[in-house]
Amino acid sequence: MRADLTPRNIVHVCCAADYLEMTEEYGESNLLSKSESFFHKNVLRNWKDCILALQSCDSVMPQAEKLQIVSKCLNTLSMMVCTDPSLFGWPMMMYGSLQSPGGSILWNGINTGARIRSAESDWWFEDISYLSVGLFEKLFHTMESRGIRPENLAGAIMHYGRKYLPGLSRWKSGQSSKTRTVASFSLTPAAAAAVDQCVLLETIEKLLPEKKGKSFCRFLLGLLRVASILGVSQACKDSLERRIGLQLEKATLDGLLIPTYSDSDTLYDTDCTERIIRHYATSESRITSFSPSSLDPEASPSEPLRKVAKLVDNYIAEVASDVNLKPRKIRSLAESLPESSRPYHDGLYRGIDVYLKAHPWLSEREKEELCNVIDYQKLSIDACAHASQNERLPLRVVLQVLFFEQMQLRTALAGCLHVLDAETVPASAPAGPTTVPNDMAGQIVQRDGWVTVVRENHVLKVDMENMRSRVRELEEEFTKIKQEMKKVSKSHSTLSSPRLVDRKIGCKLLPRSSNAQPVTIDTPRASSVEQPRLSRHSRHRKSFSLI
Repeated sequence: MRADLTPRNIVHVCCAADYLEMTEEYGESNLLSKSESFFHKNVLRNWKDCILALQSCDSVMPQAEKLQIVSKCLNTLSMMVCTDPSLFGWPMMMYGSLQSPGGSILWNGINTGARIRSAESDWWFEDISYLSVGLFEKLFHTMESRGIRPENLAGAIMHYGRKYLPGLSRWKSGQSSKTRTVASFSLTPAAAAAVDQCVLLETIEKLLPEKKGKSFCRFLLGLLRVASILGVSQACKDSLERRIGLQLEKATLDGLLIPTYSDSDTLYDTDCTERIIRHYATSESRITSFSPSSLDPEASPSEPLRKVAKLVDNYIAEVASDVNLKPRKIRSLAESLPESSRPYHDGLYRGIDVYLKAHPWLSEREKEELCNVIDYQKLSIDACAHASQNERLPLRVVLQVLFFEQMQLRTALAGCLHVLDAETVPASAPAGPTTVPNDMAGQIVQRDGWVTVVRENHVLKVDMENMRSRVRELEEEFTKIKQEMKKVSKSHSTLSSPRLVDRKIGCKLLPRSSNAQPVTIDTPRASSVEQPRLSRHSRHRKSFSLI
């Protein structure tokens, strides 16, 4: 009889012929030999037919594995993925119709002999996404054993996950991804869609390589968000958090804002984010990137840590408006990274200021404990100016900010005076080059004449006068604060001594002689600036001892 063999039924025919023992012993050209010949000569030589045959193996998996049909299809597909598809004449829809059956370019209907080379490496992502989860996993391991690039394997997994896991399609990279398929045939993805979503997500997590990249980290964050919704195993969540923590410098703020899907009162899952940050802070070995050649060889080793610190500060500022967020969580997030990660604390100050604005009912003690995470010596001039006039900050904190602002201004003033002493020349000096030292002559030539030097010195003097006026204003503010504190101490009749009042407020009086003048804030000496940084509490005591 005539047997109509197709890629869709060839696997079932082979399994049935083997079960019925329709071999050459009972007749020439029996069904088993015919089906095997068709499978090797037709199916294994065509990408489309091989995908169709492999998809039909799900219903007869034990028999198909016994006949090595599954392994042969997997090896063939892996080999085709590693090879330029145009060399085998497969239908390439992205190149249009100007192609001969042999894969050569046609010009006016004439074969030119030139081969079309595929410039895209993701042409096979859509085709293998029609396979079931089990077959996809087997194909992945076969491709991995053949040495296919990890970024290609990760791209295939990400495409597969976005297709069958709801919500993941949002977490794509910024580039527009256009679906490219070589097969151009109809397949039903019911086998993959029918699988339990938790099993599918856990399988995808196990298959993901230990690499890092911007789009890959974004996909991991989306995967963690879906995992929180589906309620997968805790081991899977921990693994995803660890993977994200190892490449946190690639993350973005919108990806890190994971909503709370449990019964928690907070809007965002800050506990999960804190665990991710601590994974980054405690990890000793860094995983490699997908494209190490794209890294900047001149980049500082501490640059990723600073990126993460900036990301954490922005995250704190974003979640700080949540009225149900506790102050200890803000402190825990801020202290999850080492002090060396933040060259400036402006971002941290901004996040705490947003939190204090959203939580006006906090006590003075809670505000002071929250503000203790800020190193006021690392605040910029603008941040110090804002903090010194911030009514939401406790008085103790404002005094410390004013002290360090004055210290910064005096340090900058001393630097300007040093520059002026080094560069200032008497105005009556002749303009001739004979009176100028050799090292100064080059500067004069570069500044196009002596007049330019004098003009720049005048500008520096004006800036110096502005700084001096600012320092005088700060000293007056300190004097007013001190007088107000004395008034408060006198108004409490129950207190026996003013020293007790000052101790209760947190200040320390200095011994004063009988003929002492009104006390003003003195400039810290240069040697005190060079001393090792004191602890946070000791800095507080030192700043108040100057009043």
